[in-house]
Amino acid sequence: MEIGNGCISKKRKLVEEGSLDELNEDLLERVLSWLPTSTLFCLSSVCKRWKSMADSQSFKLACSRIPSRDPWFYMVDADLNRSIVFDSAKSSWKRLNHPSLLLRDHNRDSIPVAASGGLVCFRNMSGSYIVCNPVTGSCRELPPVDPGQSLLAIAMNAYSNYHGSYKLVLVSGDLPKLSFKVYNSITDCWEEEIMLRRNADDCTKSNDNDEDAVYFLSTAGNVVVTNMQRSPSKQYSSVFTLKDGEEIVYFLTSSGRVIACNLTQKCFSEYPRLLPVFSEYSIDVVECKGEMLVVVLSEFFESASLRVWRYDPKTKTWNQIAAMPPAMSHEFYDKKLDINCVGAGDQVFICLSSAELCSYVLYDFVANRWVELPECSVNGESLEFMSALSFEPRIEASV
Repeated sequence: MEIGNGCISKKRKLVEEGSLDELNEDLLERVLSWLPTSTLFCLSSVCKRWKSMADSQSFKLACSRIPSRDPWFYMVDADLNRSIVFDSAKSSWKRLNHPSLLLRDHNRDSIPVAASGGLVCFRNMSGSYIVCNPVTGSCRELPPVDPGQSLLAIAMNAYSNYHGSYKLVLVSGDLPKLSFKVYNSITDCWEEEIMLRRNADDCTKSNDNDEDAVYFLSTAGNVVVTNMQRSPSKQYSSVFTLKDGEEIVYFLTSSGRVIACNLTQKCFSEYPRLLPVFSEYSIDVVECKGEMLVVVLSEFFESASLRVWRYDPKTKTWNQIAAMPPAMSHEFYDKKLDINCVGAGDQVFICLSSAELCSYVLYDFVANRWVELPECSVNGESLEFMSALSFEPRIEASV
């Protein structure tokens, strides 16, 4: 991992001054557990005592008590056999050691498809799943699962990083016949498939042919297809929310319609379209602070617009909650961009990519700030990414 040398010298200075060296083991672990994850890797280089502490289970337990950590964004590019992340705390790119299990022949070119807590889930070419802690490299290959009908969405929810408690949810079928299957890490097995019924209050039922591809001419005279062409890692893109005790998985259909699958109530709903079907736009769903949001890049009157929307279930309407300044979004006009987004707390990470342009933007809801990230360069090579997954960098997260 890419680590700054400055953190080591600072720690040594603290030890020499005795300000930390005099603390008992328990208190020292509690103090150091608050350090940023990238700095935690410096501990082993400070002194023998700190090296022993960094490898101990009691220190990992202390780290697990930290409520949250600034997210890292696991980047996906054409080379699937390397691990690049963007550290939001330090606003820098890092290259991690790619997990050894993912370098085995049958797991090479595995695609990251879901993430939660400190874990990222990969799917190999044969349809098997591997859960990994990208920071430590620890991995676990899940029991085989019958793919069943056509796979629509893959979602993940980690309940406890330290105890390795998480669920992986697969949603399959063809509207209106949907079902889901859950892997539970506690029992280390896949639960029985459960059918989803349509919500009785759902008033936005789509026509049978709604998901068929429709071709039309754009204002620029280009032929446009309504079926979304997503990058492989976002093919099964979905978000998981837990609200009022109900587990809900949201995903996009091939035509860009949002589907909400309530796993607790065992039913699903279709949300109304945000834009008419005969419109040029790119769309993605994200989860921020426990709620589902939609990010849309659209084009109107020879300009591009990037906006964030929230759905109001009471009025059954979409409400805009954020918009990129026109001066920033205008450069995206007529670039035929695909957006792939991921939420993390109060932030949304947006990948915009096409044959003409590749850009990464981080939006902060609290500060209402849009920041274009610097280009990523590794060993002199400029890298371009298609999408990203967010996770908390936690050394204690077990698989």
